[in-house]
Amino acid sequence: MNDIVILLEYSPPYLYGIVTILGLLIGSFLNVVIYRLPVMMEREWKAECADSFPDVNINIEPDTFNLVLPHSRCPSCHHLIGPTENIPVISWLLQKGRCKHCSCKISKRYPSIELLTAMLSLAVAYLVPFGWPLLFALVFTWVLISLTFIDFDTMLLPDNLTLPLLWLGLLINISGTFTDISSAVLGAIFGYLTLWSIYWGFKIVTGKEGMGYGDFKLLAALGAWFGWQALPLIILLSSFSGAIIGIAIMLASKDKQSRPMPFGPYLAVAGWLFLVYGDRLTEIYYSLVL
Repeated sequence: MNDIVILLEYSPPYLYGIVTILGLLIGSFLNVVIYRLPVMMEREWKAECADSFPDVNINIEPDTFNLVLPHSRCPSCHHLIGPTENIPVISWLLQKGRCKHCSCKISKRYPSIELLTAMLSLAVAYLVPFGWPLLFALVFTWVLISLTFIDFDTMLLPDNLTLPLLWLGLLINISGTFTDISSAVLGAIFGYLTLWSIYWGFKIVTGKEGMGYGDFKLLAALGAWFGWQALPLIILLSSFSGAIIGIAIMLASKDKQSRPMPFGPYLAVAGWLFLVYGDRLTEIYYSLVL
């Protein structure tokens, strides 16, 4: 084991290759998380409602549904997807983006998420120092990818992901991995309260809800990872990226009607940028402000 660690630390090509392959495999798993976790949450809510209101007829699916079971199937012909049909990116290319049995189209999104996860993982391996910081940074990246696509799909940021991310940030900063523990605790507190205050201010003035509680928790998690000092820049980056991506989506969309836009993905983009370019971005920010 020590020989492998030394090889990875002092032979960057090996490290980059392994991280890229790992990113592809994790990306395949993230596709499962992104699709199944919201469905699992919905089923859980239905079960809780059925327990609380037994007189109300609520349709509860009896079959097991989690991140492992049932095994992946084609949504059209229900063919069970075998190992050779589930190789990240390669299987999709070999099958020309179609089911092997019924020729039903397979969304480009699946290989795209696998490639995105691999590329971001490679970038993290290149920019973050080898060791525990790199391992934690990879986990951080993978969770943010899941949250981004779940929020785009459902306007939800599941507690199953945001809260473990927050607690992990506090835990790793006990030893000062990315910031000191005092800054991490204050970052979690101020991160939550900042968006909570904006939420209630907007609701009092307009009578509408401008964002969800998941956004509060995600910013609290980012504060726990990088400290309260990072919050102003993260909020600025998220607003800037949100404006750019939001305008691009509106211009590209055929439906020009106003629709709610999730804020979580832009917080995730800002958090990841701070992870890999935090010091440089902070220098630029303070040079402009001061």
